[in-house]
This record gives sequence, structure tokens and C-alpha cells, in this order.
Amino acid sequence: MTGFWFNSARFYLLFQFRYGKLFFVRRKTSRTESCEIMYDKKKIYRELFSIVMPIALQYLMASLVTASDAFMLGFLDQDSLAASSLAGQVAFVFSLFYGAFVFGCNVLAAQYWGKRDQRSVEEVLAVTMRYSLLVGTFFTLSSLLFPEQIMRIFTSDGKLISAGADYLRTVAFSYVLTGFTQAYFGIMKICGRAGLSSFIGSSSVILNIILNYFLIFGAGPFPKMGITGAALATVISRVFEMLMVISAMIRRKCPMLHVNMLLHGSRLLHRDYWKYALPILINQIGWGFGVAMYSVIMGHLGSDATAANSIASIVRSMIASLCWGIASGVGIVVGGMLGRNETEKARKAGGSFVRFSILVGALSGLVIIAVTPLVLNVVKLNGQAHHYLKYMMFLASYYIIGNSLNSTVIVGIFPAGGDTRFGMICDVITLWGVVVPLGLVGAFVLKLPVIAVAAILTLDEFVKLPAVYRHYMKFRWLRNITREEREKASA
Repeated sequence: MTGFWFNSARFYLLFQFRYGKLFFVRRKTSRTESCEIMYDKKKIYRELFSIVMPIALQYLMASLVTASDAFMLGFLDQDSLAASSLAGQVAFVFSLFYGAFVFGCNVLAAQYWGKRDQRSVEEVLAVTMRYSLLVGTFFTLSSLLFPEQIMRIFTSDGKLISAGADYLRTVAFSYVLTGFTQAYFGIMKICGRAGLSSFIGSSSVILNIILNYFLIFGAGPFPKMGITGAALATVISRVFEMLMVISAMIRRKCPMLHVNMLLHGSRLLHRDYWKYALPILINQIGWGFGVAMYSVIMGHLGSDATAANSIASIVRSMIASLCWGIASGVGIVVGGMLGRNETEKARKAGGSFVRFSILVGALSGLVIIAVTPLVLNVVKLNGQAHHYLKYMMFLASYYIIGNSLNSTVIVGIFPAGGDTRFGMICDVITLWGVVVPLGLVGAFVLKLPVIAVAAILTLDEFVKLPAVYRHYMKFRWLRNITREEREKASA
């Protein structure tokens, strides 16, 4: 006899397979059982939203920087907008690396924090910081030394290459600074300081937007710098962000970064870190370069397609901030439960979070549709680009539903229990085996219209949904992956 069950606040359903037939029992729960279920849900969602709202705000504020760059540069000329969008892909690619390092940190640190193992959390921070700084330095040097060559990857337009290269030379130092601050933001969210990380990040964003205005347009005593001014504003805001993080660390508002751990940490924890971080890194690179290929495809379809795609992506990212915040919060909450060996509680919470993510995705899609007229009226594009943008906004409205669900499950629930390999396999196969090849064929072989190509490039979230659901129902992510102190001491 095998079976499965479903419970709600008022009913308990038990499905059983006996002798090839399906039976079920519907039992009304007692008032006490019902109250306990509702209490747990309320407590879990309070905990979730105490983490989610600061993280979502931080994602939103980060999107606002990109939006302010785009809108302000759009008032100068369309080429500046398109060039900054393409040059911004370097920062996007860098975010794949530090994002993987921070995700790897979350996988381990969330469970160790739930276990109240402070030293292991600090060691995980040190490992994360080590690789974030190394890769940040690489991106800084590459942008300083080879900006034109990098821009040629994304476009063959000479004007866009020249303007984008100027942007990259100026913004280069922001990458190593971002590597430092993002590693700390990740650990702050784990350790109950999501509000502090959000405050620092949001303050940096506000400074960036103000500096954008003064440096792009030359307001007040500042010279008119155009696209280079947007890059300089980014660097200054990152310096401010770094100083704020160091101040918080000195005042013991977040875990300390120990130099000895940075150079010589626990070998066993280091091995555990890469066990979970490496699949995430491969996933991030495979997924990220696939998404970057979208910009490459659009970049070779002309300035109109590039500009419209840039605006649609920015709006989608702003609206999706809540979805991504939920995914991050879910990973922290479920990871903490598993670290405390609350397996059944984590399983129930996971199911509730999945359903919640679908609702949030659908509401987010409606918001995108609602703001489309406003975006079309505010953004200054020529007639063809304006036409493209209208339909790309519609594509974004349904894409975000799949993105919300998959982010919660692949980025939040699965890694919470150390299951990082599935996301890697699923995303890489979906993008490089299906969507990118179809996009390339549609754009350059079949010569499909721009909107048709854009529609092809929104298929990835829905192609992988059946595989994601099937893997979720196996519950292999319900694992405590922490080690006992004696194991680490013997490393």
C-alpha cells in the first residue's frame, strides 16, 4: 500500500493505493489541529516577509539604477541608451559569478545559522569573500585593458562600440568593490540583518541616481559627461557602499571578516562550499551566458530592437524584484528549518511557498500590463522601437509568472537542502539545447520579425516547468547538510 496526503486549515485528505485502486479519506481536522496549522503558517510567513521585503527592496533599488541610466541616457540619444545597455552586460556576467558565490554561501550559512554555529558562518563568509574579490579584480582589469574587444562581442555597430568602451573604462573599478559588498550583503541576510543590507544598498542607489543626473547632464558645477558620467556615478556609489559595509562590520552589526580565515580556512568547509557552489556557478554561467546571448541576438538586429529590449528588461526586472526577494527568503527560511532538523515543517512550508510564488507571478504580470501605457508615454524612442517595446512588454507579462515559480523552487527551495545540481542541469539544457538555438535560427536563418524572435527568447521558463515539478515532488532537497564540530576540527 502506498499513499500521499494533503492538508489545509480545515481538512485532511489521505489518498491510498490498494490493489490497483485509489481510495481517499476526507477527515475534518479538530479546532486545535486547525489552529496549529494556521499558527505555523502565520509564523512562517512573518519570518519570510521579515527577510523578503528588505531583499526585494534591494533588488528594486538596484533595478532603479539601471532604469535611471537608461531613461536619462535616453533623453540624450538612442545610441547612448543602447551602448550603456550592451556595456552593462559585463556587469551582468560578473553578477553571475558573485551571485553563485553568494548562493553557495547561502546554502551552507543558512543551515549553520539555524544550527547557531557562528564560527562556521564566519568561515563560509571568508570563503565567499575570497572568490568574490578574485573574480572582481579580473573583471576590473579586463574592462580597463580590453573595453573595445569586449564591446565587439555584443555589437558590430561602430558608434555603440566606441561609446560602450568609454563606459567600461570608467566603470571598471566598480566590479571589485561590488564583489566585496555583495558577499557581505549575502551574509547579512542570513544573519538577520536583511534590513541593514537593504538600507546600505538603497542609500547607495539613491546616491547613484542623484549623481546620474548631475554627471550625465552636467547640472550645477558638474561637466556634462553623458554615458561616461553614468559610469562614474556607479563607481562613486560603490565606494560609498563599501565604506558603509566596513562601518557596519567595525560596529559589530554583522559577522566579522577574519584575515586568517580568508587565507587559511577549514579545508572541510571549503570542500563543502564548492560541493554546493560549483553546480550553482556552472548553472549561473550557463544560464547567464544564455541570457547574454539574448542581448547579442537583439544587438545584431539593430539599435531599435536593442533599445526596446533594454527598456522591457528593466521594467520586468523592477517588477520581478518581489519574486526574486521571495526566492532568496524562501532559501533562508527553509535552510534554517533543515539545519534544525525540522524536515516535515520544511516540506509543508515548501509547498505553501510554491503556491504563493504562482500567485505573486500572476499579480506581477498584471502589474506589467498596467504600467505599459505609462512606460510607452515616458520613454522617448523612435517609431519602430516604440512599436517593439509595446509587444515586448506583453511578452514580459507572462514570462514573469514562470520566472516567479522557477526562481522560488530552483533558487530557493532546492539549494536550501543542498540540491544545487538539478538547477544546473535544467537551466543549461533548456537554454543551450532549446531556446538559444531556436533564437539564433529564428533571427539569422529564418529572418523572423523582431517580435517573433523576442517571443522565442521567453520560452525557457515554461519549457523547464514539467521537469522542475517532477523533481520537486521527489523531495530530495529535504536534507540537513551541516557537519558536527568534531568533523570540522579534524579537517
